[in-house]
Amino acid sequence: MPELSVPELLDLDRRHVWHPYGPMPGRQEPLVVESASGVRLRLADGSGELVDGMSSWWSAIHGYNHPVLNEAAREQLGRMSHVMFGGLTHEPAVRLAKHLVDMSPDGLEHVFLADSGSVSVEVAVKMCLQYWRSLGRPGKQRLLTWRGGYHGDTWQPMSVCDPQGGMHELWTGVLQRQVFADPPPVEYEESYADHLRSLIERHADELAAVIVEPVVQGAGGMRFHSPAYLRVLREACDAHDVLLVFDEIATGFGRTGALFAAEHAAVTPDVMCLGKALTGGYLTLAATLCTSRVADGISRGEVPVLAHGPTFMGNPLAAAVACASIELLLGQDWLAEVKRIEAGLREGLAPAAKLPGVREVRVLGAIGVVQLDHSVDMKAATGAAVREGVWLRPFRDLIYTMPPYVTGNADLARIANAVCAAAREG
Repeated sequence: MPELSVPELLDLDRRHVWHPYGPMPGRQEPLVVESASGVRLRLADGSGELVDGMSSWWSAIHGYNHPVLNEAAREQLGRMSHVMFGGLTHEPAVRLAKHLVDMSPDGLEHVFLADSGSVSVEVAVKMCLQYWRSLGRPGKQRLLTWRGGYHGDTWQPMSVCDPQGGMHELWTGVLQRQVFADPPPVEYEESYADHLRSLIERHADELAAVIVEPVVQGAGGMRFHSPAYLRVLREACDAHDVLLVFDEIATGFGRTGALFAAEHAAVTPDVMCLGKALTGGYLTLAATLCTSRVADGISRGEVPVLAHGPTFMGNPLAAAVACASIELLLGQDWLAEVKRIEAGLREGLAPAAKLPGVREVRVLGAIGVVQLDHSVDMKAATGAAVREGVWLRPFRDLIYTMPPYVTGNADLARIANAVCAAAREG
């Protein structure tokens, strides 16, 4: 196919390419990215570069075109890009599993490598359901979560996303009915802790697991909550024989100021889901970790295997880059960088609190959120950010940023200015 001009690309894109959460054909013209390096996206129309304030949906923590990750990919390509994982294994997958076990909360000893974050949640749910079937308690098949959450777009994850006002409200009445607690308050409230305990106790005989995003709820609303609720969940689940799942797809690998958000509460879940930043944004890969209790329980069942096996499970290319990304992260003072970003966002986003239409400004780790009192005008807000030289992707009533950890102070200030501009015009 000959090289296409930007107008030709956009015409073909509109007619044939279905973008996430968009209609077909598309109604808004996307920007065409020609290349990316560091924290910048170079546009194909020659209009210049944009500082990426989104880390490509929170995954590109090291920025783009990183020499260490590039070399890891090239080296692995010279060996093999893929080989099936059934009956075979290879060093990148084994090394990655060891990295994840070593860096995750104590007790998570077993690693299932999946394709994407949503699939890692599917696997986590399947682990929990099969665990109880293996123990002769097939009636424990529902899940409990709190409102305001988001866990992905495949079937089981959709069932534990917020059923009211969320992206998957369309499927109410089709998805399995799960048990929903009220949204978690920002600060610890004993009355809310009692609410969680009561729900878990009341539904214990039918609950396979509790699943939550620890400390930060992501695409469901970018809300923060007290880590103390994680301890409440752990204690209640232990008391009533319910498994606990943490979805750390968005929060893992340092984003909240801890390597994993579970560390804020010093809690180990029975199952933990990882994705997004696992490969530094280079390739799609996810992981579901579990304790020996869960793995042994499944292995003692009538069907002693976890009945799941994606074609690209343990992909060597993705696993090699993930190992390099983890080693790159742990080989530097990542916490100092996240704290630097947190301080920059607090300072840079403070003026937004005084803007008309702004309900709240909140910052935690390398996450900055401006919440409006109305639905954001996507076109106006995105345009305002682009005029400031920054790429943002607002949604619902939120204008937020999760910049790469390598973002310098000048670019961080630019991102904060763009968030404020988007809030002013959106």
